[in-house]
Amino acid sequence: MTIDVKESFSGESPPAPAALAAKVRTLAPSMTRSMQLVAEAVAGDPAGCSALTVTGLAELTGTSEATVVRTARLLGYPGYRDLRLALAGLAAHQESGRSPAVTADIAVDDPIADVVAKLAHDEQQTLADTAAGLDTVQLGAAVAAASTARRIDIYGVGASSLVGQDLAQKLLRIGLIAHAHTDPHLAVTNAVQLRSGDVAIAITHSGSTGDVIEPLRVAFEHGATTVAITGRPDGPVSQYADHVLTTSTARESELRPAAMSSRTSQLLVVDCLFIGVAQRTYETAAPALSASYEALAHRHTPRTR
Repeated sequence: MTIDVKESFSGESPPAPAALAAKVRTLAPSMTRSMQLVAEAVAGDPAGCSALTVTGLAELTGTSEATVVRTARLLGYPGYRDLRLALAGLAAHQESGRSPAVTADIAVDDPIADVVAKLAHDEQQTLADTAAGLDTVQLGAAVAAASTARRIDIYGVGASSLVGQDLAQKLLRIGLIAHAHTDPHLAVTNAVQLRSGDVAIAITHSGSTGDVIEPLRVAFEHGATTVAITGRPDGPVSQYADHVLTTSTARESELRPAAMSSRTSQLLVVDCLFIGVAQRTYETAAPALSASYEALAHRHTPRTR
């Protein structure tokens, strides 16, 4: 799936300056190499680039004026002038004394206090990036579909399967029929049973996990509404998704692999999806939640000897 630059700016308000760096990190993998050069330049030196004309930025990055304009539009700005204003705002934000957006990698000999601080900072940045890049129109459409679904199937393997199970158990507690499938064979055989009015959700950070894509494709072909939660909106999974919810492509390191860095952003997205569904189904969701709390209350009461 390639991003259509003509459709990338929807007419909504451009992203806030503080969200620009997150937008670049999220969309960079789906850009052409020349557009990546422009995006990396503006994210790396917002103050310097904000002082450049479109011609100056094209010369700096060894690209063309058309590429600069296309990159601005892909990032959510109507034109280059709007991008320059955002760059100036981002430069002011960075000069305000706030902590840097990227911390050093965790070293094998780091004290545990440093590990805690670095992980906490990276998790916060991942959440901020995901929130900044999440398309609320796509999220709203996914919420609407799930709220009225006859049945919701969720696909994920590895760390993504844990996120899928988390979403399924939340949906079950508000009275919806939801199943998280971790066995790829069962996922496909269940997807065959889906039809219009059902929802299938695929969770894959890479966007190319075959065991997740196959059941989503089957669900898509049988008429179910399909949702992809992925860090690569240009990945193969998106061609079978009616709605794509993009997660942050967080930094990886030797001691912080993708399974860790992607999990945080995926959990934020599924929590947003769940809360949206709970809001739309509140009249039935609230009593269902109360009933589930009551059913478990006795298990949380301390036993007396």
